[in-house]
Amino acid sequence: MQLPRPAGPLDARRTFPFPQPRAAAGSRPAAVAGRIETTDNGHGPVTSDIFDRIRIKPRTDEEVRARANERVCDWEGCAAPAAHRAPKGRGAEGDYYHFCLEHVRQYNKSYNYFSGMDDDETRAYQRDALTGHRPTWKMGVNAKGAGARAWSDMDPTEAARARAEARRHGTSSSRGGGDRDGPRRPKVKPLEAKALDTLGLPHTARDAEIKSRYKDLVKRLHPDANGGDRSLEDRLREIIQAYSLLKKAGLC
Repeated sequence: MQLPRPAGPLDARRTFPFPQPRAAAGSRPAAVAGRIETTDNGHGPVTSDIFDRIRIKPRTDEEVRARANERVCDWEGCAAPAAHRAPKGRGAEGDYYHFCLEHVRQYNKSYNYFSGMDDDETRAYQRDALTGHRPTWKMGVNAKGAGARAWSDMDPTEAARARAEARRHGTSSSRGGGDRDGPRRPKVKPLEAKALDTLGLPHTARDAEIKSRYKDLVKRLHPDANGGDRSLEDRLREIIQAYSLLKKAGLC
């Protein structure tokens, strides 16, 4: 049923969503307890009791305790929740910073475990990492020295001829006839050397050694193996790219 149109001008105050009886002329509308007044598109205030029925659910004790114990980002000046962790670095293995997503990405871009180490220390660490930093012993340490002494005992012309013969046959010999060190391996290119460094491998590594190292690193850095921790994504991406380069180069 359509309500009759009022003869006079509309009252500035009306109740949403249904119209209310007009107030008597010259009197002020009575205040409605619990109602909220809003602007009716610039034509006047609107009162509504719709919001009176909205109730905010109080937090449970568990929710209060969870918010109180929520870890905050370790980045200076940031109070966002810290859902990601990142290693503190050399000398603090097993300890982690806790960052929000934005700051863990910034931290990973500048993270360098070998910061403060010279080239020799870095290479020594990478070699030791292949054996889990366990002590090792060289086998036949005098063999190479004996070969070097044999070269020096030869006549210079004969030594040069023997070296050329050894290179032609891909062998290393003290007098051009032995096969002491096996076939010579070609020198790796700069990009290949960098990829091997990324995997923590010596530049002589090939085939099974590269594949084994790659699988081990992927297993340790993958988020599924770290409880969903994605803070090492950049490092994992570098490992995958390095392995792809070595595979295209035919080294594995």
